[in-house]
Amino acid sequence: MIIGVPRVVIVCIAVLFSLYHVILGLLTLEVPANPIPVVAAMVLYLTATVVSLVGSGNRRMPLWMGAFNVAVCIALPLMITPELDPTRIGGNGYATWYVAAVGTLMTITSTRRRQALAWTGIAFLVAQTTIWAGPAALVQYGVVGSVSWVIISHVLSRSIAKAAKDARRFAYAEREAADWQAAQEAHVFERQFRLGQTSSKALPMLRQIERSGGVLAAAERQECLLLEGAIRDEIRGRNLLNDAVREQVMLARRRGAAVTLLDEGGMDSLPEPMRQRVLDRLAEALRHSAADKIIVRTAASSSDIAVTVVGLIGSGKDDDATALGQDSGDDEEGDEIELWLEIPRAD
Repeated sequence: MIIGVPRVVIVCIAVLFSLYHVILGLLTLEVPANPIPVVAAMVLYLTATVVSLVGSGNRRMPLWMGAFNVAVCIALPLMITPELDPTRIGGNGYATWYVAAVGTLMTITSTRRRQALAWTGIAFLVAQTTIWAGPAALVQYGVVGSVSWVIISHVLSRSIAKAAKDARRFAYAEREAADWQAAQEAHVFERQFRLGQTSSKALPMLRQIERSGGVLAAAERQECLLLEGAIRDEIRGRNLLNDAVREQVMLARRRGAAVTLLDEGGMDSLPEPMRQRVLDRLAEALRHSAADKIIVRTAASSSDIAVTVVGLIGSGKDDDATALGQDSGDDEEGDEIELWLEIPRAD
């Protein structure tokens, strides 16, 4: 479809226009000395036209088809002009129909993005006409008009191709902009959601710090560390958290365990019912674990495993790191594995 016009309409118009040249040639068959080569040229021209218009669905004409059209454009003058007299008084009239036919066929070739081949056929027509009847025949027999058709076709084809390329580029840019905007809106929503959660968790403690002038008891300082660990979980744990998991993580930290939650995006595409099932199993595992260090990590999205849980029992622990849920930094070679669990995505 070009500018909203169905391709079949354009093809039908081109066929009718091509038939017009043949009809003119049939009406002047008495002019050539021998009409047989002229009729053969008509059959050859119609064959090339039909093949060019309906042969291939690709916008760009196949190379073999373009080469065949050029061969036809070379053959038409060579078949017809020997039967015509360039010195005939009053000229040959419509017996030189082949000039317009060559222009039409080369215009079709140019429109279908084989401009180099189209100019090859037109160049031969100009040279052959000049040799056969002289430079003045270029205007007399309409060769200039055929050249003009190819020029216009070439310019329009290049313009339409450029416009189509620009349209594709603009459409791609629009999609990229829409994706970027959606991502930014998602980030803004995520930040607002996390800030809201952080505020609700931290505000009571911040008020307590303000009331006490920053002087906190040991138990209050410990609560601050636990609160910081919970806020860190909301940032790094995201899809690894529900109410049950939050409760078990807090209980594990209160008994002195270091808990690390790492959501690396492996559960982003997991449906909510499946995610809740995975988190319920995670909460159950944390409830029965006595490990000093617990590391929970999401698996890759392509894996059958959703979450891996590792629990270690070691000797030395940093109290602050334990409360924050960070690694203690001690050598873990002596740690024993107390818990090893892989929770699958599906039952």
